[in-house]
Amino acid sequence: MANMSLKKVPMPEQDPQVRNRNFSEVALGYTGEMAVEEAGRCLNCKHRPCMSGCPVNVRIPEFIMHIAAGEFEKAYETIYETNSLPAICGRVCPQETQCEQKCVRGIKGEPVAIGRLERFAADWYMKNIKKQAAKTPRNGKKAAVIGSGPAGLTCAGDLAKMGYDVTIIEAFHKAGGVLVYGIPEFRLPKDLVEKEIEALKALGVEIRTNMVIGKTLTIDDIFNEGYEAIFIGSGAGLPSFMGIPGENLNGVYSANEFLTRINLMKAYMFPQAATPVKCGRNVAVVGGGNVAMDAARSAKRLGAENVYIVYRRSEAEMPARIEEVHHAKEEGIIFKLLTNPTRILGDDNGWVSGMECVNMELGEPDASGRRRPVTVQGSEHVIDVDTVIIAIGTSPNPLIRSTTPGLETNKWGCIVADEDTGKTSREGVFAGGDAVTGAATVILAMGAGKKAAKAMDEYIRSKG
Repeated sequence: MANMSLKKVPMPEQDPQVRNRNFSEVALGYTGEMAVEEAGRCLNCKHRPCMSGCPVNVRIPEFIMHIAAGEFEKAYETIYETNSLPAICGRVCPQETQCEQKCVRGIKGEPVAIGRLERFAADWYMKNIKKQAAKTPRNGKKAAVIGSGPAGLTCAGDLAKMGYDVTIIEAFHKAGGVLVYGIPEFRLPKDLVEKEIEALKALGVEIRTNMVIGKTLTIDDIFNEGYEAIFIGSGAGLPSFMGIPGENLNGVYSANEFLTRINLMKAYMFPQAATPVKCGRNVAVVGGGNVAMDAARSAKRLGAENVYIVYRRSEAEMPARIEEVHHAKEEGIIFKLLTNPTRILGDDNGWVSGMECVNMELGEPDASGRRRPVTVQGSEHVIDVDTVIIAIGTSPNPLIRSTTPGLETNKWGCIVADEDTGKTSREGVFAGGDAVTGAATVILAMGAGKKAAKAMDEYIRSKG
């Protein structure tokens, strides 16, 4: 019998005043009983509107029906057919603007908790089933993937399932891209990422780390090794700054550096881990996206007394997920909205001693559709901070485009690629994810990786 509750089954979580002092996962996950109860809310609509919101085309009603029937292994297998990273997607995908936004149950209540159910199926499978996916017979063809983030991992997994010998080339010493250096442990445990990567290796994917394209080797070098097609999924790891006085002071970080030190290099475990990160008592994080929330919540966990989100628009314009904003508020993050920094102040020793700001008000919409912030005259004031983290966006690293003749990029430094195939201006080179779109979501990058894998297969087969 269908569960006609208008509310989702609540997700168990750590208490906010406990979790804001540890890096353990915030959300604790459904039990089997909770998952079955929530799955019962799905109406199994014939036209499946939820699927139209999924960039990787997961057969959502089908896997949910398996959960409702207690068939958890079948639920996972259904998801895995089109999604190689279900444990990750269940945690970090913005379901509220994708699959759940299309859910019919959301018309008169809350939509089905699709993300929570996906997470449950993946976690249950990892805990209870030890078998690996069967390795597809090789077809004798080689394909290369640059970058081991969500776009690259997805593309590599799909190509391996098609029978290709796939090599991932990763600049860092550890595979995972933004999944390991960008997203904090309390949102995405790194052991889960490692398990997903191990599953890809079991399919036959080789991963070569410490290989910087444009320095260690080039696109041409890869082709000369016998690879017939290359996918560029190198992300957007070059941080942006505001260009205001004081950004070169000690105690100013890009969010990329701050989070990489914490997540990839385990600074939160210092001195057990070798890499420290200095975080003061009063921290300002400039920006309003998910990265800003991650940086602010991480700073709180490192012991900061006051952590401020400084954002020049209102909360309604914030690009961060509603859930992340909610969790940040619960954990004591202070939001200074309609506030814009104009200068970072320093002491005699070159360390941050404050941040000068002005108040803003919203005017007419800009090109993004959001109302443009306008300075309120005479509103100058200083926030007492000793650490500033800039989280206002990123762009692709220029190394690849500067060392790859014939590869077209746009004025933002993003690779120009066909939206449906990932084809670039360079023969045999495909691209997707943040390297093409600029900083976006994990699931959109995965969708681009899937499309590119299909197009690469067609391209290689067309060559005979």
